[in-house]
Amino acid sequence: QGAGGQHVNTTDSAVKITHKPTGISVVCQNQRSQHSNKKEALSLLEGKIAGREEEKKLREKDEMRLSLGDNGWGSQIRSYVFAPYQMVKDHRTSHKTSD
Repeated sequence: QGAGGQHVNTTDSAVKITHKPTGISVVCQNQRSQHSNKKEALSLLEGKIAGREEEKKLREKDEMRLSLGDNGWGSQIRSYVFAPYQMVKDHRTSHKTSD
């Protein structure tokens, strides 16, 4: 009569996708169809990659903000003197221009 019981209606439709550049892997076995599992796994993988990219951008933005330093009086970029003479000094390069 053949195989029976619980094994009759099972399908092997699990999908595992690995993104080689980042090493992120996703496994999906929610549906009975392998095509729909693949579709869902790809959307999950896209979401994980996008999340990692956004996290990386936020980290870079925080590092940039920390490297700027304090926005007080000692961190000025240029000075302008107009009273006895006219001069503009760039404090980053120490370049002076005057008339």
